[in-house]
Amino acid sequence: MATADKEQLITIPMVDADEAHTLVSSGYGYLDVRMSEDFDKGHATGAQNIPYYVYVAPQGREKNPHFEEEVAALYGKESHLIVGCFTGTRSKLASSDLLNAGFKNVRNLQGGYRAFLQSATQQPTNDEQPSVN
Repeated sequence: MATADKEQLITIPMVDADEAHTLVSSGYGYLDVRMSEDFDKGHATGAQNIPYYVYVAPQGREKNPHFEEEVAALYGKESHLIVGCFTGTRSKLASSDLLNAGFKNVRNLQGGYRAFLQSATQQPTNDEQPSVN
């Protein structure tokens, strides 16, 4: 029971898509927790993929039993991470698990990869310069 109480007390830091772009550009890692098939269809530049679920089916889903260990194999507990999925729901669960496992600098991407993509298309690239007339 103490574990459940501890999990409820943890506040999951959230970050919106615009801030996530800034943080990733400044060195934060991007952990994508979608299934590999979805990750392979498109993902943030430099993202690492560790699926939170082993499978998702109409009759249910099963959490990856090695999720925290797989993340620890790629990132240290002090690493700065943005955690994203497609909409932000699964990544919120993953962020909670990582915080409970002792990761210190985890932020959940509000709106997920979908919001991250939309934000990217609204921002000018470094190559785009305002015209001077």
